Amino acid sequence: MGEVSGSEGRAGVTASAARDGSAPRDALLTALAAAVACALVALTSVMPGGGHRAALAAGTGTLLVGVAALGVARRPDGWSGPADRVTLLRTVLGGGVVTLVALDVLEGDLGPSWPVVLLAVPALALDAVDGAVARRTGTASAAGARLDMEVDAALIAVLCLPAAAVVGWWVLAIGGMRYAWVAAGAVWAPLRGQLAPRFSRKLVAAVQGVVLAAVAVPGLPQPVAVLLAAGALASLVWSFGRDGLTLARAARGPARGGRD
Repeated sequence: MGEVSGSEGRAGVTASAARDGSAPRDALLTALAAAVACALVALTSVMPGGGHRAALAAGTGTLLVGVAALGVARRPDGWSGPADRVTLLRTVLGGGVVTLVALDVLEGDLGPSWPVVLLAVPALALDAVDGAVARRTGTASAAGARLDMEVDAALIAVLCLPAAAVVGWWVLAIGGMRYAWVAAGAVWAPLRGQLAPRFSRKLVAAVQGVVLAAVAVPGLPQPVAVLLAAGALASLVWSFGRDGLTLARAARGPARGGRD
């Protein structure tokens, strides 16, 4: 996940923003790429006579990518950098995952799927690339970190659907926990603060995607899938619970600030 690299990196971003209106361009290219990719994924995966389902599934995937692209296009400074482009590539892959899962839902065939796995794995792997690119190029930003985090959360939420068909609907708690945290923060101010970065938090977040992709592998024994998903959920509850306690304690003393 991306992080702000400090005043030097941010100064480079600000200087570039003064002469580079790349965010709208990158957002438009991402939306167009997603439309083409999602259409191809749907058309090559749909059963004969299911053109309307293919169109609906592709539209769903493209819409979700479009939301992320719009967020980039509307950045006040009009700037996006190389790390953002890696993250936007992840959104296109994620749009393909959404298309496949939506198609499975529409066809009543939700469950393990090699196509889902084959698209999800590179989307998850690139999560380790965009942050490294941002640090290496000195172009890390809060906006880039936010985009990265939201792409992670959305991909994990979508991967929970095929996993639920294998282990049970309780696994949807993995995908919903980030959004439940945000909703709770809307009514309890301390959850909207800033937490100090922790490697364990990033590791737990990465584990969720890896486990959900593994559960989507056809042929994985169901007891193994349940064990993996339960372990991932337990680690996520621990991570969010620890952060919640940290913020609750901070609210009673010197402010430290929410979940990054």
